[in-house]
Amino acid sequence: MLSLPLKSVNNLVKDARKVQQTILMVGDITDIYVNSFQRMLRDGNFRPEELSAIAFGYTKLLEESNEVLTELRNVVNITTLSMTDKERMDVVERCHSKMKRYRNLVSYYTNKNISVSYLRAKKKNDLDRIMGLYGNMNERYW
Repeated sequence: MLSLPLKSVNNLVKDARKVQQTILMVGDITDIYVNSFQRMLRDGNFRPEELSAIAFGYTKLLEESNEVLTELRNVVNITTLSMTDKERMDVVERCHSKMKRYRNLVSYYTNKNISVSYLRAKKKNDLDRIMGLYGNMNERYW
């Protein structure tokens, strides 16, 4: 039976969790984009060209997150022994950090876009409709 040092096993478990969390963050990013953009499409405070620009911004962020996922997949599925465990763990850590940054950036981007609508609605005295569109006090994610 193969026995690994406890420290090595703990590092492998931590890496596996970070890989899982990184993949789940892609789901978070996608959910934020899909749900928020669908609401923005129903929001009369955005002009078509603004919605196009917002979609372009989301597309760029999704593309960059996909690159991180590809990098992670390459290191996780690697079949050669060209990388040490330390190098592999460093890549997993870097990918996890990058994906976390992208998830936070997508949230920030979404919040900023919603705040534009909020300000426009406030000017038109139409806050109730916007608050309803983006969620009541208990549902509000922004």
